[in-house]
Amino acid sequence: MFDYTITTERTVEEAVKSITEQLKEEAFGVLWDFDLANKLEEKGLGFEGEYRILEVCNPKEASRVLTEDRTAGYFLPCKIAVFTEEGKTKIGMPRPTALIALVEDEKLKQVASDVEERLIKAIDASK
Repeated sequence: MFDYTITTERTVEEAVKSITEQLKEEAFGVLWDFDLANKLEEKGLGFEGEYRILEVCNPKEASRVLTEDRTAGYFLPCKIAVFTEEGKTKIGMPRPTALIALVEDEKLKQVASDVEERLIKAIDASK
């Protein structure tokens, strides 16, 4: 499966705050919190609901990836989306293992697997 997504009872704002705190526990920081829905509205495009994209990074893991294969940096930083769909708040991400599989490097697959496990742990804890 390409993604990992959960549903939470939290509002989008509460979910963003919670996932940010949980990511810190896994040594990840939020580099950017992009309010996509607001940007679309600014551009005159209607968008129903909320949609935030968090770009997250663990510098140690990013360095490991880039040292192994510079082109794997195309997948950095990791993204976590927090959005509403049919009145429910969802938190999800593309699975790092699904993305890194395109590179076909066993060492990077291990790094991606570890990163994915830690991000899932943070997402689940933020529910």
